[in-house]
Amino acid sequence: MITISDILVIGGGIAGISAAAEMAAEATVTVLESEEVIGYHSSGRSAAIFLRNYGNSTLRALNAAAEPVLKEPAGISDSSLLSHRGELMIATEAELDALESYLDGAEGMERISPDEAVQLVPILRREKIAAAAIERNAQDIDVDRMLQGYARLLRKRGGKIVTSAPARKISFNDAVWTVETPTGKFQAPILVNAAGAWADLIAEMAGVRQVGLVPMRRSAILLPAPEGCDITRWPLFVTASEQWYAKPEAGKLFVSPADEDPVEPHDAWPDDMVMAEGLDRFEQAVTVPVTRVEKSWAGLRSFVSDRSPVAGFAPDANGFFWLAGQGGYGMQTAPALAALSAELCLGKTHSLSPKIIAALNPMRLFNVA
Repeated sequence: MITISDILVIGGGIAGISAAAEMAAEATVTVLESEEVIGYHSSGRSAAIFLRNYGNSTLRALNAAAEPVLKEPAGISDSSLLSHRGELMIATEAELDALESYLDGAEGMERISPDEAVQLVPILRREKIAAAAIERNAQDIDVDRMLQGYARLLRKRGGKIVTSAPARKISFNDAVWTVETPTGKFQAPILVNAAGAWADLIAEMAGVRQVGLVPMRRSAILLPAPEGCDITRWPLFVTASEQWYAKPEAGKLFVSPADEDPVEPHDAWPDDMVMAEGLDRFEQAVTVPVTRVEKSWAGLRSFVSDRSPVAGFAPDANGFFWLAGQGGYGMQTAPALAALSAELCLGKTHSLSPKIIAALNPMRLFNVA
């Protein structure tokens, strides 16, 4: 059996599902997900935070474009996907340059004193803090509601999601892409590669030049809340050089070693040594010991050389569209990248500036004019 669509999307994470939902407004769209459920890998393991100033200038532009949708997600959810959190950035003497670099061009960041930082997060060691700043408008993202909302919108618009459908063979003939999976064959003139850490492998299977994607493991640890502390209103708190970061999570304390270890694409799990080293760095900055780990997990953040996402048609293959390399910014940039991907695939007017579109285009990675 062959299923024919206008657009095929490989990958059922937030990138693929959100883009497919936008495309389905004017096209027939089928999403192929290799796992039994959507959002199984990185999208389901996100730190779930919206930081307006996170990332390079290209990413900050995407953050700005995505924020209105996250606040008023018409068609995705009945209420905002954001809730107040705040981000506190602290710096030791050795991290002052890193703090200044982050603050350069940042919007809504306010410098505060070390004493004010400790008032916000009482477990911080005052003597370790040389400077601090806060982004009071940083927000938690309701990741599951966002993903499921886009999936409902996709289906409402007639789109399909096929799970347990890993690509086994990809071919291009007579201006049509064919993807063979254990559940059948799927065809479309446009193939969107939103396969996350596996995106370069999908390109190789399709005979398309790879973009040099590097999956990197990011670990997460859930600790009990410090005894005697109400952590509900604590901001996310992070070191300026991102040696670790932490935030309240459902009454517990979520801590990440902020690791970026290059790995092959796989169902990621945390490395015990990486976690131990990260928790040691965390303990040196706080006044409470880590006595018990309640849960740990890992996800893959995938980057290309300039650490900006890749969104655009491949220069060497008709109808092959890249939507990859979102790194650790996938959730907060998804609405903007979804809208742009739909505009490019459907031949519509672009909502982002030509400069940003060029900074996302895969051609930049191949030095193709």
